[in-house]
Amino acid sequence: MEERLQKILARAGYGSRRACEAIIAAGRVQVNGKPVGLGDKADPVRDRITVDGRPLEAEATVYVMLYKPRGVLSTVRDPGGRQTVRDLIDLPGTLYPVGRLDFDSEGLMLMTNDGELANRLTHPRYEHEKEYRVLVARHPDAEQLNLWRRGMVLADGYHTRPAEVFVESKFGKGAWLRVVLKEGHKRQIREMGRATGLPVVKIIRVRMGSLELGRLKRGQWRYLTEQEVKALKKPAGEKERRR
Repeated sequence: MEERLQKILARAGYGSRRACEAIIAAGRVQVNGKPVGLGDKADPVRDRITVDGRPLEAEATVYVMLYKPRGVLSTVRDPGGRQTVRDLIDLPGTLYPVGRLDFDSEGLMLMTNDGELANRLTHPRYEHEKEYRVLVARHPDAEQLNLWRRGMVLADGYHTRPAEVFVESKFGKGAWLRVVLKEGHKRQIREMGRATGLPVVKIIRVRMGSLELGRLKRGQWRYLTEQEVKALKKPAGEKERRR
């Protein structure tokens, strides 16, 4: 059965669908000895697909949950030699981060070579929820929380979608919030805090879709269970939360 080549490459562990599109656009992929372009299809069983002249070889899919500490980059490598999330996982082969966290944030990250799943979890149209514990430096009032709930325009002109937010507990002069988003604009929570006079001190991601951080400690990782992988592949919103 024919499929788009970027989908075949993503499933074989060559990265996200967007990364695979870049590989195809660069002319690195051939089918039965002929160059191909974006939008072309192939049958992975019948056709001979090569990348950089090498036959397509699918890696066994790997799914790893990591607790990213603060001060670690959410990338595979860093030209400046700083520590990355890939450095924390002592496994061979290809692993890409799904759903990045900024340098000063921490918490749940998924690492996998399943490009199709990575696309489903990060593309806005699938609306997978991401839940965070957020420490802000002040006690929020009702209007500040309502701005988060209604959506707002950030400094860069981006209009956020409505967020779920409630006060979990007070913490000195500040407060811990629970925040649920269905999008992932760059530094969104920090910018929402800045726009509403609630400086963000700490961000911990505790859930992605149906996947929960649980008791994992900073810097630790573990394989996902078969049940966790199946749950992540369900359509967004289908028994996604257990609250």
